[in-house]
Amino acid sequence: MSPLDDSQQLAAQLLARRWLPRSHPLVKRALIDTELWNQLGARLAGVGLQLVDNVHADHIAVALLRPAESAVFGETGLAANNNLDIPRDGVALLVILWSLIVLPKRQRQVARSDAIHAGQGEFFATDKPMPQAASVAPLISYRSLLADFGDQLGKKLRLDTNLKLLERHGFITRRGEDIAEGPLLDLLIDYDLLAPRILDGALGDVLARAGHPVSRPEEAEQQDIDD
Repeated sequence: MSPLDDSQQLAAQLLARRWLPRSHPLVKRALIDTELWNQLGARLAGVGLQLVDNVHADHIAVALLRPAESAVFGETGLAANNNLDIPRDGVALLVILWSLIVLPKRQRQVARSDAIHAGQGEFFATDKPMPQAASVAPLISYRSLLADFGDQLGKKLRLDTNLKLLERHGFITRRGEDIAEGPLLDLLIDYDLLAPRILDGALGDVLARAGHPVSRPEEAEQQDIDD
């Protein structure tokens, strides 16, 4: 068998691991090599998959193409609130964690990126690197999460069960008593769809009353730049 080319290697690794860091040598090359990126996308599309990339995230991943979803999950699966068999209180926990981690992270990324560009001046105006997610994403205290939202999320037993489930699916990681962004948290959840519903909806008020106010990235304050 002949050696795999770069697009085959990347496709195989993504299929086996589900996600890869943007710092991976082949991923770094694909992100700047249009031909390799297109070859990778074509290989994945051949089996009903698509690349998922987000400049605000530190990983890339794969997901089903829309036409493949019905073939894989059927009508029953498509009618479900998710296709990972996450229970409703688990989905609620996922939305809360997304709100507490991704929304503040976007604020800090935008604020720091704008500050960097302002210091660079016009000469570098076309070069706009986004601060890495790992450097700006907040950590969520497990004890605070339990105290603030435990009653709504089924108390300690259900919270612990669903945290393990979300960690297994790659949405979060655990660092001792803290909860951090996982590889898929900012990839498989549509920011443009969910953020307005939280910021302009009832959940935004619930988070604020619990001591976790959220706001849009353009409303980021100067202290975020200095964190």
